[in-house]
Amino acid sequence: MLTALYVPANRPDRFAKAVAAGPDLVVFDLEDAVPVDDKADARSWAVAWVAARSGGSFEVRVNAAGTPWIEDDLAALAAVPAVRIRLPKVESATDVRRVLDQVPTARITALIESPLGLERAFEIAMADPRVVAVALGEADLMSSLGVDGPEGLAWARGRLVSASRAAGLGAPMLSVYPHVNDEDGLRRTCLEGRALGFVGRTAIHPRQLAPIIESFTPSATQVADAAALLAAVEKAGVAEGGVIVLPDGRMVDPAMLGRAREIVDLMNQLEH
Repeated sequence: MLTALYVPANRPDRFAKAVAAGPDLVVFDLEDAVPVDDKADARSWAVAWVAARSGGSFEVRVNAAGTPWIEDDLAALAAVPAVRIRLPKVESATDVRRVLDQVPTARITALIESPLGLERAFEIAMADPRVVAVALGEADLMSSLGVDGPEGLAWARGRLVSASRAAGLGAPMLSVYPHVNDEDGLRRTCLEGRALGFVGRTAIHPRQLAPIIESFTPSATQVADAAALLAAVEKAGVAEGGVIVLPDGRMVDPAMLGRAREIVDLMNQLEH
């Protein structure tokens, strides 16, 4: 999965358009994008849409714990089988378990948006097998950390990648790029995230999807190199141990296979 697209849940006229844009996941936002007076209607519209399309690639970002709307959000979603919930401002495994107690069939994407949540990133990722992903809420996190630019988030991003991998969740998706009209900036920051170990990104506008896909898709050279490496290792029979030298002079051992397999697997997913 390379793309997720937010759609404000108080804009049902945009729901079908968001799906038609072709993201891997559509995220119905009940939280930041929705004014207080629209919360109830937004909840009804989003839950009805998701419930009527069982098996679709949808997720609902609920309101945060401690707000006046979270209990109603969870009560409504409890009636939707296997719903994906994007849970904001998670600071502990207990936060995750409380939601799962109320919506037992849910799958959770935990958003980490504070220094405390960041310190507990691995604990949160390991809270329950129904946690399927962790992600950063970078706007809130930047404010909490007192940093003004992406340089101040480099450590936080690396920590999230490590926590996600250590918990067996794979590579996380990069957080949104808020400047919708800045395609160059979007591409640049996607490549920065890719270099840190992220795979894919959440978008706030359909026009961001194509640059995200292009930025996170392995190049033809990377795919060819990965395939050649795997073929050479298999031919030499050293997948479990030993070292071989490829025709270009690279020394290859089993420790290098994981990355090569990920590249090939990602391309296979994109092609299908």
